[in-house]
Amino acid sequence: MNLKFSLFLIVSPLIGFAQSKMDDAIKEYNSNSVEYISVEDLIQLKNSNANIKLLDTREASEYSISHIQDAVYAGYDDFKLKSIVDKINTKDTIVVYCSIGVRSEDIGERLQKAGYKNVFNLYGGIFDWVNNDQKVYGHEGKLTSKVHAYDRFWGNYLEKGQKVY
Repeated sequence: MNLKFSLFLIVSPLIGFAQSKMDDAIKEYNSNSVEYISVEDLIQLKNSNANIKLLDTREASEYSISHIQDAVYAGYDDFKLKSIVDKINTKDTIVVYCSIGVRSEDIGERLQKAGYKNVFNLYGGIFDWVNNDQKVYGHEGKLTSKVHAYDRFWGNYLEKGQKVY
């Protein structure tokens, strides 16, 4: 048996386990009130030149460490619809995200109540984005490997990147 295959047999169940843990957390903490969009589907949508607005619903300290390119900071504790209405419109496809999708679901619900129809919650949030080898950008739009992991509990779901607390 070669070394690569041996490592695959050891590592592949762990990858499935980590994703399974995230799936379990999302099922426990979310009500699925805002339709999910997967990382893969978001990538395809972005590549199709669709009119997408990404809203980062984490706190400013998290957003400043890293965010998905072109994401608009929306916040969570201090979220105010009036602070972002000039950046989105009702015809946009709006994708909200946070660390794994719990806080963003709350903001997505508020957007839906305000009349926005095409609102999606990024399944697994920025953690799944990074876990799927997608790029994030920090201060001044520079590529970074850092991701704010929120706290040690939620940070367990971030498998790649450099965790920052």
